[in-house]
Amino acid sequence: MRRITDLDPAYVAALNAGAIPSATLTEGLAIDFAALLQAAVPARPSAACAQMHAAAGEGITRRMAKAAQLIADHQGLAALPALMDHTSDTVRGWACYLIGGADSLALPARLEMIRPLADDPHFGVREWAWMAVRPHIAADPAAAISYLTGWTDDPSARIRRFASEATRPRGVWCAHITSLRQDPGSALSLLQPLRADPAAYVQDSVANWLNDASKDRPDWVRALCADWLAESPAPETARICKRALRTVNKR
Repeated sequence: MRRITDLDPAYVAALNAGAIPSATLTEGLAIDFAALLQAAVPARPSAACAQMHAAAGEGITRRMAKAAQLIADHQGLAALPALMDHTSDTVRGWACYLIGGADSLALPARLEMIRPLADDPHFGVREWAWMAVRPHIAADPAAAISYLTGWTDDPSARIRRFASEATRPRGVWCAHITSLRQDPGSALSLLQPLRADPAAYVQDSVANWLNDASKDRPDWVRALCADWLAESPAPETARICKRALRTVNKR
């Protein structure tokens, strides 16, 4: 992986101008959020860029939320269409956090608003999508699972993967969902339709969901995988279960 210092300065300038999307995580981390905010959001408070510059030393997720907050303070959700249609994947990520940070949205409305970004062609935007709404999912996991179960038969593998990834009991870079750690079976309505999903992108997420669960409820995961392999002896299911049991099998 290249380092930020290895990137062509002209290329970084294009990233900062919002003229091109990032192609790697390193490129995304190289972006100057203050410069990008100035280029991508002309209708912004005069002090916003200075505030964004002051936050340059914070972690990436904090800066994503900060940029969205600065935009929301001035434009609210009215800024969404322009952000969602922007060339820069980072700017589309700000749209995710604008949706995640809106106080007035009920969970179903929030999830529907994030749905196009969950289906974004850029890998980074898809990660920001679930991370931005994760606190709301964690606050009411039963309602989230009930709603997202309807996404498990979507034609897009990206949408199906979001349903699984956003509800993982532990996940990465996010708060755990205690109720799912204790009772992963409460998510079966969502997991069951994905047990033989044809897309490796979805299979990996379901396997990671179950691997999360295995750290608290190993016997439950073992039993579920045994049931799935008996009910659905497909290569896709076998792949999910093998990856799901990777922590259990090390014990």
